[in-house]
Amino acid sequence: MTLDDVLVEAVDKISKLLKTNRSAFTRKALRDALYRYKVEQMEQRHKEGYKNHPVSTEEFSIWENEQVWEDE
Repeated sequence: MTLDDVLVEAVDKISKLLKTNRSAFTRKALRDALYRYKVEQMEQRHKEGYKNHPVSTEEFSIWENEQVWEDE
């Protein structure tokens, strides 16, 4: 993996502040990036699902009678 000097210096500086090393910092950053990508993909599929099958106005109305209101 090739990284530019400015990036390596920034990673080294932050790694030192976090009391870790470059490798551990990079592993965590890559895991975090992969997790964010996975979440973004799931959100996109969710969005596409609702786009392809929109919620109808009656879809959740069945639950209205199930609500308990304290002041009633």
